[in-house]
Amino acid sequence: MSAPEIFSIAQTPVTCHAFNADRSQLAVSLNDNDVQIYARQGNQWKATETLAEHDKVITSIDWAPNSNRIVTASQDRNAYVWQQTLDPVTGQMAWKPTLVLLRINRAATFVRWSPNEDKFAVASGARAIAICSFDPENNWWVARQLKKPIRSTVLSVDWHPNNVLLAAGSADMKARVFSAYIKDVDKRPSPTVWGEKLPFNTICGEYTSPAGGWVHAVGFSPSGDVLAYASHDSSVSIVYPGGPTIYNIRINSLPYVTLTWTSEDALVAAGHDCQPVVFSGSEAGWAAVGTLDDTTSGGAKAGAGARAGSVGRLNSAAFNTFRNADTRGQGQDGSGDTELLTVHQNTITSVRPFEVGADGNVARVSTTGVDGKLVIWDVGAVSAGGLAGRLGGMRI
Repeated sequence: MSAPEIFSIAQTPVTCHAFNADRSQLAVSLNDNDVQIYARQGNQWKATETLAEHDKVITSIDWAPNSNRIVTASQDRNAYVWQQTLDPVTGQMAWKPTLVLLRINRAATFVRWSPNEDKFAVASGARAIAICSFDPENNWWVARQLKKPIRSTVLSVDWHPNNVLLAAGSADMKARVFSAYIKDVDKRPSPTVWGEKLPFNTICGEYTSPAGGWVHAVGFSPSGDVLAYASHDSSVSIVYPGGPTIYNIRINSLPYVTLTWTSEDALVAAGHDCQPVVFSGSEAGWAAVGTLDDTTSGGAKAGAGARAGSVGRLNSAAFNTFRNADTRGQGQDGSGDTELLTVHQNTITSVRPFEVGADGNVARVSTTGVDGKLVIWDVGAVSAGGLAGRLGGMRI
């Protein structure tokens, strides 16, 4: 099993992260109002620049691979597009921000570039999604808003490969697929399984969380024909709109808050259980197949009272101490170590594709978490043992 690459970025939570095209640079938010740019130097990441323009905590970052532009969204209700330009004073390249007119009165929560990088979507607490495109006459980014029928904060968005359709997950317990077609920007899209005529704000699909949880993460498959979303009721749902067929995978663990597809038949989800979990399937059915975190190798750290096959937050010495006191009426002698068996020691906040293999599928993914770590995982190194006894039955 290939060992993951582990980097300690900071002693504070990493809210979000994004890499540049060749993965030599990393942009992160350390739960504050600045963007930190890191450069890869050997086996370490060194801070090189700070992008300071926001007034409140930055909630999301995305780095366009082709145009090399960074877009940031913040709780200050603003978004900025950063581009490297030549500084006439110093003669060096520097990041300069461009204002985005979002027209929202609540925090911006999530941002993603479209595949063609000619527009981006900003989710917000204003029950709206701002679709932003560039206005060259005024040299700023202007927004058109998707509003109906959103009833609460939008928590995540993801673009369809055709650059027009947009998936959104929100706190009204719904995952939706919208048309974000802008006449002067987009070419007329080809028909898809989501529909043919796609004027702006068309609802192409609406799906409810199985047990009424916030929809934390959404994602289109590489073809765009399948939608996945993760909810706060500890479930991952896979939608085939042609049927329509919906597979709800209920997991007996803590909820996932982020996911990414690795191929047309597999995805990785992560969140409060502190480990990335692989799901695989097809239109015939889906199931969790294992974890990228080999938790079985760390069993000795949890003490003599650790349960075999238990993972995540609950497999710690502190938990075992209380469990032994409850079931056996006795305490546990030990050092009081509360280290988890997982690589991440706290919630994983973001999982993103890191490397694409020769077959076109994602070979490695990166995760960041509240523990301040950046971890790069080999998607092929799946451990089934860590999930023993944790998986619930798949419900259709």
